[in-house]
Amino acid sequence: MPVPASGTARLLAGGHGGPGALRPMVDTVLDALAHGAADRGGPLPSGGPAAVARRIRDAARPLIPDEGEGPDHALRTLVRALAYGAADPADPRCTAHLHCPPLAVATAADLAVSALNPSLDSWDQAPAACALEALTCRALAELVHPHGPAPDALVTTGGTESNHLALLFARQQARARDTARPHDTAHPRDTARPHDTVPTHDTAPARETAHAPDAAPAARGAAPGVRGAGPRRMGGPGTLRVVCGGNAHHSIHRAAWLLGLPAPHTLPTPTGVLDPAVLHTALDRLPDAPTLVVATAGTTDTGAIDPLPEIADVCDHHAATLHIDAAYGAPLLFSDTLHKRLHGLDRAHTVALDLHKLGWQPVAAGLLAVPDGAALAPLAHRADYLNADDDTEAGLPDLLGRSLRTSRRPDIFKIAVTLRALGRRGLGDLVDHVCAAAQHLADLIETRPGLQLYARPTLSTVLFRPTGAGPAAVAALRRRLLHHGAAVLGRATTPEGLWLKATVLNPHIQPGDLRGLLELVEGNTTP
Repeated sequence: MPVPASGTARLLAGGHGGPGALRPMVDTVLDALAHGAADRGGPLPSGGPAAVARRIRDAARPLIPDEGEGPDHALRTLVRALAYGAADPADPRCTAHLHCPPLAVATAADLAVSALNPSLDSWDQAPAACALEALTCRALAELVHPHGPAPDALVTTGGTESNHLALLFARQQARARDTARPHDTAHPRDTARPHDTVPTHDTAPARETAHAPDAAPAARGAAPGVRGAGPRRMGGPGTLRVVCGGNAHHSIHRAAWLLGLPAPHTLPTPTGVLDPAVLHTALDRLPDAPTLVVATAGTTDTGAIDPLPEIADVCDHHAATLHIDAAYGAPLLFSDTLHKRLHGLDRAHTVALDLHKLGWQPVAAGLLAVPDGAALAPLAHRADYLNADDDTEAGLPDLLGRSLRTSRRPDIFKIAVTLRALGRRGLGDLVDHVCAAAQHLADLIETRPGLQLYARPTLSTVLFRPTGAGPAAVAALRRRLLHHGAAVLGRATTPEGLWLKATVLNPHIQPGDLRGLLELVEGNTTP
């Protein structure tokens, strides 16, 4: 049997020797991170894309050498280059996006996952991770749906995947509803089983599951544990119709496209939120069809929260399914004071939430919560080498129905460690701090005649601009700050024009940091 080359004898991260092999490499990484951050000296490197690409190109060559240079040199060189070229969300001047500085405890937990490399596509690849995911998903789902009969959640890569799954479930419920109605004729496509829409990597037949009974509650206009349908039924035959506001995340439109649905019926949101009266009128006037309404709890541009109870009432009246994209706002549930802003969230059939935003987790850390795990049945799927029927009947957990992905990292682990380390109140304190900091930033802007505030923040996003500045001037100011590596500010467009966007996600940020950010903006504003 061939003997491993001497240079590779201690390269594995797992097993009894793994920690010993990792320890010096982790020290090298930490040292390189510190040097790279010192080289950068600010929230991001100066010089723009060309300068960063040139430095990375110099550090990365040779990309595939004939002979390796060893882990110490490779890590030291490339980690330092990566840290130098990073936009560092831990810097208080890096506030452009929903891009959080991850907690050290979550990052350390992620190291354990990388070392063990569990994959959640079968129990025999991730025994402990499988059990921990089931427990943690249910606990988080119970925060979202405290009155649901059997709350559960799927782990996703973020709001985009969660929104995609929400539309998928609504589409399959609409198909189940349609096939349950008497028809003279039916197109084969309309009677396809839910698992037929998910391609498999082998030729094994898809698992036969009783999807129709699981979908029955949604066919009556409400998921289990959610208020029932009103007098008007939107349940005619046909393809699912998606109705959302102009403030909805772009992934709603992309998900409809990927699922072969018509483009969403998009209602204007001139005030930044979906108006329940406008929604009611639209549903009254639209032709009879199964309908999914998408509301938002924390818009990407302004952090606005749609009036959730009133929208849920409209959906009940029209027997429409409700999905709430709370990828940004859902962590308010951790707060003893701010959770009230999410009143009505529990009435949704599906809820998207991200913990790599207001949860301070390394990407990715998304979930899709439902009030009853039975609603997840459309993802049921079989691949004999992963979840053979006899294995499942013998008690091995079936994991393929937990995601559209096959190989899947246990991203729930870092979340579980964080929840245990900080507790609900600990995370809630962080949420409270950044939201209070956003309010303070708004206060500071209002006291400066040279700056204009868009509106008081709902969450931790603040829009502002130099007084009297037009779109071209605002865009140029933002790019100038980026080019000099001075500050990372986002941009958002409202009916009133283009604004700079500061999304406060750094729980260490102080009033002096906020004043310094505004001074940078004022100092780089051209008359």
